Amino acid sequence: MTALLERSLTVFKEHVDATVAAFFSSCVRCGICAHSCLFYTETKAVEYTPIYRLEPMRRIWFQEYTVLGRILKTLKLSPPISHEELSEWEPLIYDSCTLCGRCSMVCPVGNDIVTMIRKMREGMAAAGHAPKGLVDATHRAVKTGSPMGVRLQALQHQLEHVEQELGFKIPVDVQGAEYMLLMSSMEIMNFPEFIRAVARLFKYADLSWTIASNAFEATNSGVQVGVSDIAAELVERVVNAAEALKVKTVIGPECGHAYMALRWEGPNLIGRPYRFKVLHITELLDQLREARKLRTHSRDVRSLTYHDPCQLSRRGGVTKPPRRLLNMICNDFVELPDNGVMNWCCGAGGGVSTNERADQLRLQVFTRKKQQLEAIKPDAVITSCSTCRMALEEALDEYDMEMPVLSLVETLAEHLLEKKPNHSEIN
Repeated sequence: MTALLERSLTVFKEHVDATVAAFFSSCVRCGICAHSCLFYTETKAVEYTPIYRLEPMRRIWFQEYTVLGRILKTLKLSPPISHEELSEWEPLIYDSCTLCGRCSMVCPVGNDIVTMIRKMREGMAAAGHAPKGLVDATHRAVKTGSPMGVRLQALQHQLEHVEQELGFKIPVDVQGAEYMLLMSSMEIMNFPEFIRAVARLFKYADLSWTIASNAFEATNSGVQVGVSDIAAELVERVVNAAEALKVKTVIGPECGHAYMALRWEGPNLIGRPYRFKVLHITELLDQLREARKLRTHSRDVRSLTYHDPCQLSRRGGVTKPPRRLLNMICNDFVELPDNGVMNWCCGAGGGVSTNERADQLRLQVFTRKKQQLEAIKPDAVITSCSTCRMALEEALDEYDMEMPVLSLVETLAEHLLEKKPNHSEIN
């Protein structure tokens, strides 16, 4: 047995805790989870059944922690996990799972399958069986602070453009600001309109905010690839910057994964609670709406629908704030079938969009989202996740569907009143 494989099996064993053992013991192999996964529903391939993806980990649990499994292992009737097997399993763990959590929602015995997939990725990564694109992105995140290799100079360049257009400075490294804004590399390089929109909204609401020059990236590729040490290091980078600037709240951008990784997983990764709050940008904007600090001057006449990012809605519980914001600007809002916590994934989350090998499969399973959109035929679709946005744009183009994909934050900023009303103007 090679040292790498031995290390991997050790990691697997470490992650087989009481919870995981209970999951494997209680699984009745009913197959309901399969019908909740778009990789199965759109391909009908049995290997895409969510619980089946965990078979190597299940075997390790069986061989190491059950009496019958130990007997069969001793008699060589239950073969040990090999490098070849893990290599075969890698596409199932990384290409055909977005960690969307829909399977966990429907399991009749309450198994959190997505959490077990995360644990499975820890062992796979330790064995060297993780996609090159995701591994490279993780290395870039550690080395440069961004999975796309975006450095501070690139951000500064984008900020200068926004400042020239808007006519005011974007605050950077401001001590004692109330809010610290994070961004994803995708928003900095692919959707810089997000920076402009947030700056306008925050200026309009007269917020005290800042960007940290040493921790502006929200994406945590360590969580996606399955290396907790790196995931913790990336969380610590944000935590240290927020504490050094003495901010009260860290604001996650339009990125479901970043929100989930920082708000819900971060404290467990670093082993201590934060000294600040964490909010998704839509949560903050909804608070400003409720406080009447945001006012819009018009409504969009198009038929609009909203795509719920999985990590934000299903895993993060943020379903109502985006809809309340949409109610400010939409005349004709139409819900997708299976919306909210049971919405279907765009197919790109969990690092799948970073994994070029999965591109063809990702576009194939988009047929589920395509069916949702065709059922209501909206003029445009709005979302609050840059990864979802890019995946939707690419797939809609692939299927020749002429349908704009809009950012919720950017759309809201477009409808802002040019001049803030006085109290007598507020209804």
